[in-house]
Amino acid sequence: METTSRAVAQTPAAEGGQPAPSARRTVDGYLRAPFPWYGLDEAFTGPRWLMQVGTTADGAVEHGSIGHGDEPTVRNERAAGGDQDAKEKFAVVVTVAANPSRRTADGTGLLEATTVSSAAWLAGVGLLSFTWPGQMDHALRDDWLEQQTETAWVLADDLDGDDWSTLSLPVDGVPTAFHYRESEFGWVLAGSTSAGVHVGAYGRGMSAYGLGFAVVKDIAAYA
Repeated sequence: METTSRAVAQTPAAEGGQPAPSARRTVDGYLRAPFPWYGLDEAFTGPRWLMQVGTTADGAVEHGSIGHGDEPTVRNERAAGGDQDAKEKFAVVVTVAANPSRRTADGTGLLEATTVSSAAWLAGVGLLSFTWPGQMDHALRDDWLEQQTETAWVLADDLDGDDWSTLSLPVDGVPTAFHYRESEFGWVLAGSTSAGVHVGAYGRGMSAYGLGFAVVKDIAAYA
C-alpha cells in the first residue's frame, strides 16, 4: 500500500515513554477523509482520542487511527511487568479506505489497492510502535523495529495462514468475521465493513473478544 505511512504506520512514542509531539494530531485530517471513521461502539465508555491520519503522495487521506482507553507508552524494560504496564489498557481502531489499484493524481504512477491486509499491516505495525523487548539496548531498537515491521507485513499478506484465527465481532450491530492473532506484545485483528472501509485494530490489556465497532458519528468530538 503506497502511502506516506508505509515506513511507519503510527508515530512512535518519544524516549522516556511519552508520546512524541507529532503523535498528537488535530481533527483537520480526519475531516478531509471521504470515508467514514470507525471506533469502538457505545458499549465502550472510556476515553477516546485521535492519533493520526495517513495520506497518499498527492495528499489524499487514506487511513487513520482512533485510540480508546489509556494512551499507551512504549513498553520497555522500565515498564514491562511493572505497575504502569499492568494498568495500561488500550485499543486502537484503524480505518482504511477500500480502494482499488489506481493512478496517482498526476498520472505518473500507480497506487496499490487497499485491502484487509492493508488494515492488518497497519494494525500490526501500530502495536509495534509502542513496544520493544525488555533488556534491549536502545541502539538496537531501530533494527528490531525494521525486522518486526517486515514480519508484520508478511503476516498481513497471509491472512489465511496458521498465524491467524477467526473472530466474529459486531460492526454497526452486524456480526462480522475478523482475522485475529495474539503475540507477547498484544493482539491484532482486521476485517471489512459494508461502509466501503476496512477496519484493523490492536490493543494491550483490553480483551478483543468483547469489542464491537461502529461508525463515529462526530469525529470532531474527539479533538
